[in-house]
Amino acid sequence: MGGVLGKNESPSSPKASVPETKLEAKITEAMLRRETEGSSIRSFDSLVLKFPKIDENLRKCKVIFQEFDEDSNGAIDPQELKQAFNKLEINFTDEEISDLFEACDINEDMGIEFSEFIVLLCLVYLLKDDPSALHAKSRIGLPNLEVTFETLIDAFVFLDKNKDGYVSRNEMVQAINETISGERSSGRIAMRRFEEMDWDKNGMVNFKEFLFAFTHWVGIEDNEDEEGEE
Repeated sequence: MGGVLGKNESPSSPKASVPETKLEAKITEAMLRRETEGSSIRSFDSLVLKFPKIDENLRKCKVIFQEFDEDSNGAIDPQELKQAFNKLEINFTDEEISDLFEACDINEDMGIEFSEFIVLLCLVYLLKDDPSALHAKSRIGLPNLEVTFETLIDAFVFLDKNKDGYVSRNEMVQAINETISGERSSGRIAMRRFEEMDWDKNGMVNFKEFLFAFTHWVGIEDNEDEEGEE
């Protein structure tokens, strides 16, 4: 597999290795709250079996993305994102929207592409339960997509064995070895999957890194490239 970043971003880029931001801290806090509920996923195999359905549901989001991409240039700019949040009745502050935009605009070209839009909406879904935020009671108004986002959060909770809000290399190996058949999977597979997630090579993967890797695993970015060539 290629890198998970896409859009010419290298894993060792400055953007990928900056210290945790206020937004990232909020994401980690929200994940820690969610992890107290545990995960319904019992093995990495069962997670992989969910990939086709997740892929199908995420691709349905393309219509929503195109609706909000008002100038049809293949990316959502900051103003279009604010208008999208208004239409979805997501009550985030301007600062929160700007922070989300910056966090998901991986190559810093002031445009959110489709795979980035999916990651952004999933982060919104996770953050919406923050009791201290203005948007605590908000919903993103996309029931089918919310079910998929819950599955992605559930998957991260399954991988994060010690429930500290991050997935370590050892946790990834442990998760992949928890197969339905009881057979141990190749350690190389676990390492490859982990390296695809761990952009800054610090040995820890946060939820945003996991989401970008996941869109790559199910082929969202490959689909974008194919459409761009048509």
